[in-house]
Amino acid sequence: MTPTQLRAFATVVRLGSVKAAAQSLDVTEAAVSLHVGQLRKELGDQLFTRTAAGLAFTPGGLRLASRAVELLGLQDRTVLEVREAGVGRRLLRLGAGSLFAEHAAPGLIGLFADRAEDLDVELSIHRAADFEQLLLTRTLDATIGPRPSGGDPAIRTVHFLNYQVWALATPNHPVLRGGNPGPHLLREQTWLLGPSAAEDSGVVPGMLRHLGVPEDRQQIFQSQSAALEEAKRGRGVTLALSFVAQPDVVAGTLVRIPGRFGAAQGAWNLSLLGGQQATPAAEEMARFVTTPRATQAMLRGRPVTHGRFKPAVHVTLWS
Repeated sequence: MTPTQLRAFATVVRLGSVKAAAQSLDVTEAAVSLHVGQLRKELGDQLFTRTAAGLAFTPGGLRLASRAVELLGLQDRTVLEVREAGVGRRLLRLGAGSLFAEHAAPGLIGLFADRAEDLDVELSIHRAADFEQLLLTRTLDATIGPRPSGGDPAIRTVHFLNYQVWALATPNHPVLRGGNPGPHLLREQTWLLGPSAAEDSGVVPGMLRHLGVPEDRQQIFQSQSAALEEAKRGRGVTLALSFVAQPDVVAGTLVRIPGRFGAAQGAWNLSLLGGQQATPAAEEMARFVTTPRATQAMLRGRPVTHGRFKPAVHVTLWS
């Protein structure tokens, strides 16, 4: 069983057809079929059959699919670790949601990386729904955000910080006239939002769903900082982390929208593989992230600047 064979089979499983797998791997369909055929012969299992509805996998085929992704991820991780060890450096691959990545990650990562001269931290932005798979396949060493939804016992989670999101507007905004605004008035406003609003889960999309804000009333900016600046110009209402918005609230530039729809609470957790499967750098981060110094660094850290923060494709290297 070779990595090439496993990669071909895993791609067939992921995309649902030999043709799509061949296009993704930039090889011929015959090459993919050959690799799958070699696996069938070696394992004594048909793995899958073609039906009118697509591919139907055998129990053995589904088991191999899970193992293939895990083995390939382990291979990639090993190659990376060997290369890094050869030049005397370590790498922590950290994934997070856009809200944490923009406002809390810079302070945390800067302080953490400064503790060890041989450590680089790579931060990438992902949907919380993908956290579990990214950890199990060893694509990432650790994630920060909600707890992975699948509840896989191989994943260990450390809770380290609660946070609040506030709804905000300028003091003279019409939504603040007449006391606590109800959901009908709030959903009619123009909402100026960061990229976290486009995610599948989290506090910000949860607040928008709870209010029933239609998509045509949502303007999503490249960063939450950009949305906050637009809100300060009186162009709509926004949602922001409390520790980010606090200086503007104190200065009177922005006002919290009162009532039960004006705030919500969330929690940030660090998740990593349990036991000896976790990388030493991920274990170090799990211990560090709960310390008072780390908390202060996150709450006082400067956000990523508008031009550098590109959630769809952005990967930042911190050293």
